[in-house]
Amino acid sequence: MDSFFYCLGQGMRNIRRNSLFSIASIATMTTCLFLFGVMYFVLINVEHIIQNAESNVGVTVFFTEGITDAQRASLQADIEGIEGVKSVTYVDAEQAWEYYKSTYLEDVDLASFNGDNPLKDSDSFTILFESVDYEESLVATLQSQEYQNKGVRKVNSTQELIDTLQKVNKAMSIGSFSIIVLLLFIATFLISTTITMGVSIRRREISIMHLIGATDIFVRGPFLVEGIVIGFLGSCIPLTVLYLLYFKIVALIVKQFSGVVQALSLVDVNEVFAFLTPVVLIIGIGIGFLGSYFTLNKQLAKIRQL
Repeated sequence: MDSFFYCLGQGMRNIRRNSLFSIASIATMTTCLFLFGVMYFVLINVEHIIQNAESNVGVTVFFTEGITDAQRASLQADIEGIEGVKSVTYVDAEQAWEYYKSTYLEDVDLASFNGDNPLKDSDSFTILFESVDYEESLVATLQSQEYQNKGVRKVNSTQELIDTLQKVNKAMSIGSFSIIVLLLFIATFLISTTITMGVSIRRREISIMHLIGATDIFVRGPFLVEGIVIGFLGSCIPLTVLYLLYFKIVALIVKQFSGVVQALSLVDVNEVFAFLTPVVLIIGIGIGFLGSYFTLNKQLAKIRQL
């Protein structure tokens, strides 16, 4: 216990002695992990939105003119039997018109329509999938001559929208990863510089400790504590700020883009930080420890050669 508290005390003194480099290391680590958290906020919510969109994405099938109720019922049964189809919902023209009015024409004077339904020929099936992976094959099947003969006039697909969202998500992931790796490299370099300064200041003391039989663990302890404390502080600060900001960020997004966000659901803060907290702590403390460890190997090897 005496050795533990000695290493802890010396590690804290090292941070105070090299306060400039220590603050720079903590600030860089904080910036890096804060950006990591922001990127994670964006990525997990975009992925969540895409998953919700995929679970509700559907193909709309319009019928040929003059199709009978019996033909429509037979067509629905055939479509329900296709692999990957989760549900087939019939939407008549009146339902389609009511939805269109409430969604897009809420503030528009409808007197000019004279009670007519401009979507009178828009009876359709809305088809949902078990997975969006089935959409391409299903659309090809429904556009085949066989289903055209059964009463399929037109098929509207949303695959292009899903592909675009997935490409955006992938591009954001790659860009975020590149930025984070660069910042982590800078943070590791600054921690290494801080430890090097500490070893240089205590070079004579370390040499004497070796001469009187101090173990490597005893010599390394204070510097490893120093790196771990820097990593820990560099993790806790951004976690605290991110937690406080998440609610405000969500509120701001909802306020500025209320028309869009109403149809979307963002990830709950507890779910976000259940993953983010341990990951950020592991990254911060891990970089602090590894940066100190490898720097010590190099610096202590030089001292032994003197």
